Parts: sequence; structure tokens; C-alpha cells
Amino acid sequence: MTDTAGKVRSRDAAVAWRRAQPGSLVFTNGVFDLLHPGHVELLEAARAEGDLLAVGINTDASARRLAKGPERPVASADARARVLAGLAAVDCVVLFDEDTPLDLIRALEPDVLVKGADYPRDRIVGADLVEFRGGRVVRVPLVAGYSTSALVERLRAPS
Repeated sequence: MTDTAGKVRSRDAAVAWRRAQPGSLVFTNGVFDLLHPGHVELLEAARAEGDLLAVGINTDASARRLAKGPERPVASADARARVLAGLAAVDCVVLFDEDTPLDLIRALEPDVLVKGADYPRDRIVGADLVEFRGGRVVRVPLVAGYSTSALVERLRAPS
């Protein structure tokens, strides 16, 4: 049995990990509150863009500031990080408390930045930085019918 909990790293540990790894680094980020097939598709598509995949996850406070709703995130940051670390496509998980992952992107210096296609290019945080360094920005099509907000609404609806 593989212990995937070690994939969850502090920012400093993630930077040290990155420096020790050969190959291209792909980065994506999000809240990843209730993991669903859309998340898995995004992460697998992101991983296919390079040799390593690092995922930034908003802390609980950061996620609340995104106005996802007063009772969100449903799962704690530690729980969300641990679930993502268990996925084969993911090599590194890092929590960030800022409103955006820009500082984390600066620190990790990814070669590829991936976001869902629901983000227009001009709203992808860090895109200019990654491209300035010679990297790429990739927008992945969304899987229809899946969103955490819709799942939460369905769970709260009277039966």
C-alpha cells in the first residue's frame, strides 16, 4: 500500500520537492470541495500536459472569501488535500491562504498552468507570469453536469 499523504506539502517543502524533480511541472488550483468526475477529468488532463502535477488548494478561509457560500467549504482543507493526494494524477498538493495562487505560482515556477475552460484567459491568475517564463496556459473543457455548487444544492434540497 502506498502512503500518498506525503504528497501534501508546505509551500517551502513543495518548492524543495520541485527543485529536486526533473521534468516539466504542471500547476492547477481550486477549492476542490466535494470531489466529482469533473475534478478528476481536469486533474487527469492537467497531468497529461507535463511530467509532474502540483495542485494548489484554497484553505478554508481563502475558500470562504471566494463567496462560495457561508457553509462552504463542506470539507476541511486538510481533508480536501488528503483526498487529492490519493489520486494517481497528482504529485504534490499545497494549501494556500491567499485569495489567489499567484505567490504559489511564483514560488513553484510551473511550466504549464491549467484551469477549467470556464475561466477566460484574462482571468487566469499567473498566466502572464508563466508565459513570460516561456511556459504555456491550457484551458480544459468542463465535464457537463458536474459542479460542487450543484451537488451541495441537491444535498440540501428537501427530499
